[in-house]
Amino acid sequence: MNEGDRHGPLPLPTIRRYPAYLRLIRERMAAGDEEISSAALAAALGIDPVLARKDIAMMGIPGRPRWGYPARELVEAMQRALGWDNVTDAALVGCGSLGHALVGYGGFAEQHLSIVVAFDANPALQGQTVHGVKVRPMTEIGRLVRRLRIRLGILTVPDDAAQECAAALVAAGVKGIWNFTSVQLSVPDDVIVQSVDLAQSLAVLSHAIANRQRSERP
Repeated sequence: MNEGDRHGPLPLPTIRRYPAYLRLIRERMAAGDEEISSAALAAALGIDPVLARKDIAMMGIPGRPRWGYPARELVEAMQRALGWDNVTDAALVGCGSLGHALVGYGGFAEQHLSIVVAFDANPALQGQTVHGVKVRPMTEIGRLVRRLRIRLGILTVPDDAAQECAAALVAAGVKGIWNFTSVQLSVPDDVIVQSVDLAQSLAVLSHAIANRQRSERP
């Protein structure tokens, strides 16, 4: 059992940094390195070395002074902590431009996420194959999600359809929804929703750019 397992959920900021650590460690492993230090990770990411050392310590993997941590063991421990040690099958609802892009995103393989089925209300899309995934009618959500034992749903539908589609996923047994709509979904307490608000992210970015431009004016 790793450190994260013993002490329950990891802090959210640590969870957000782990994918970046994993990417860097894999790059170093591909270059032939078998060990990596928290100082090297911190330098590559531009963060406080103390913070990186604390993040790594949560995995309970012993390191060696001046050498660092065994890279492969660290990757395996982080993947377990994030739930990425087994492939997670997902159902995507809404196969428009954003949904289409997510189905075709190859980076999900590193996180052991596999979109195995997609649904859309548009008859013109139903029956099409998008990056190897067949688009099904919305009426088949219940049957297919149950049959495939899918526990993760990805929601990329228009806002006015978000709650209805979320309810259909929950009724079919989904326990987690990755929500790309701007709607605050109403779901049972045992269903986890992680929302990605693109407008909010853009607002933060635009505000930062505007502030920088104002500060650079003579």
